[in-house]
Amino acid sequence: MVKEAMVMNEKPKRNLMSPNEKRYKGIRMRKWGKWVAEIREPNKRSRIWLGSYKTAVAAARAYDTAVFYLRGPSARLNFPEEVLQDGNGGEGVGGDMSATLIRQKAAEVGARVDAELRLENKMVEKLDMNKLPEAYGL
Repeated sequence: MVKEAMVMNEKPKRNLMSPNEKRYKGIRMRKWGKWVAEIREPNKRSRIWLGSYKTAVAAARAYDTAVFYLRGPSARLNFPEEVLQDGNGGEGVGGDMSATLIRQKAAEVGARVDAELRLENKMVEKLDMNKLPEAYGL
């Protein structure tokens, strides 16, 4: 009886992510729905705050940028194919950049990805599903 009462009083854990949504490294979701990214500095207890974003993908790409600059090309990334496209040409790779510069680079990438995804969503919303694909040049 006591055991049943404890089970009934327990709050269910909130699962804000859908079961099909992939978890990315270095990010988490706030209670109000924003995604945040941060990374621990090598050999230190401090963290580098990488910002908050509207989408998990943008936060993950910001994390990827930071980890690439901190750990170099051998870093484990969420989107390994995207890092070089983000303008991470290799300067400062492997730990010789300041936390401020890493934060700035990561924020630029995350903000750009958020903007691109927002633009894509607006374009999809404007599509008239009653028109044939040829009407849109597809």
